[in-house]
Amino acid sequence: MKYDFDEVIDRRGTDAIKWSTYPEDVIPLWVADMDFRSAEPIVRALQERAGHGVFGYTAAMKDLKRVLLERLNALYRWPVKPEQVLFVPGVVTGLNVAIQAYAEKGEGVLAQPPVYFHFLRDPVQHGRALMDPPLVRRGDTYEIDFDRFEAAIAANTRIFILCNPHNPVGRVFSQAELERIAEICLRHRLIICADEIHCDLVYSGCRHIPIATLSPEVAGSTVTLMAPSKTYNIAGLECAYAMIPNKELRHRWQGISSGIVPGVGIMGYAAAFAALRDGEDWLQQVLSYLQDNRDFLAGYLGRNMPAIQMCRMEGTYLAWLDCLQAGIPGNPAEFFLREARVGLNKGADFGQGGEGYVRLNFACPRKLLAAALDRMASALAAHKHRK
Repeated sequence: MKYDFDEVIDRRGTDAIKWSTYPEDVIPLWVADMDFRSAEPIVRALQERAGHGVFGYTAAMKDLKRVLLERLNALYRWPVKPEQVLFVPGVVTGLNVAIQAYAEKGEGVLAQPPVYFHFLRDPVQHGRALMDPPLVRRGDTYEIDFDRFEAAIAANTRIFILCNPHNPVGRVFSQAELERIAEICLRHRLIICADEIHCDLVYSGCRHIPIATLSPEVAGSTVTLMAPSKTYNIAGLECAYAMIPNKELRHRWQGISSGIVPGVGIMGYAAAFAALRDGEDWLQQVLSYLQDNRDFLAGYLGRNMPAIQMCRMEGTYLAWLDCLQAGIPGNPAEFFLREARVGLNKGADFGQGGEGYVRLNFACPRKLLAAALDRMASALAAHKHRK
């Protein structure tokens, strides 16, 4: 069926974090969910499950695991075995399990800012040491300084958290980059925890490669986290999966999470199964719409706010905007909230290199995106006039 992503759906009054955090006059383009209706097969599957009327304890769905493994094999030629898949409520839960399972208190966790804030905050909150060699800005994109990356690894560093596709800088790392990362991590005996939640949200000209597919040796040192939540806009249903080929790493994971990490709820399983089995048509249509939104955003900035530079986006729907040359006083996210009534993520929340940046979620109807950009452009113009 043909989906209408231009439809503006009123999400206020639905307890949506995105739409309830700010006053009603604010256009929220921050937290990473889409303002689009989910795929019709997902909605239908949830309605049918609700219609049954009994919601008892639920075992992990064998059919869900089967369609997941079929998908991994079809997309990446990755032959994951059923026992190597563990379900968790979300990728952030998985990150925290990995931090506690593979690094003792006082030991090191490596991450590359600017990056999703849980990579930076959660290790410290759990008493682990954070090593955070930043990515390097090169023109309109970011690269890894491998010398600095390796130099940051200490004798007590135990785990590297990889974000690919990268949130917020929009990179989809190449095979050569992933091979270099893997070689360094293997040599230093680091476990790789790969957050690949945006793996399906990759634009034309780029290809996602799960780092665990590089070799059996890399797979044996890698925990890969994926979920249908970003892809199919079902984050509120809380279903994710960890692929852990190494039996010892699986046992350590299970030992840490036992009795603490809840299982996935019945609706999360039902939605994930319908998404992976029947959601491809919706996914291809939303990818096309998102790519057009990405290009619209880049064009608008170039014409109307040229001082704000948008980093090249190879994946995700989260634009990383450099406001350093725009003459904005103080924090740019606070400026646009106050002066334009547009809610954005503060770049500083993503660690080193984030100061002077904002993250903008363009997974919304284009009419809404255009309205927010008009407000931002007017606010910038008014500020320049006052100066």
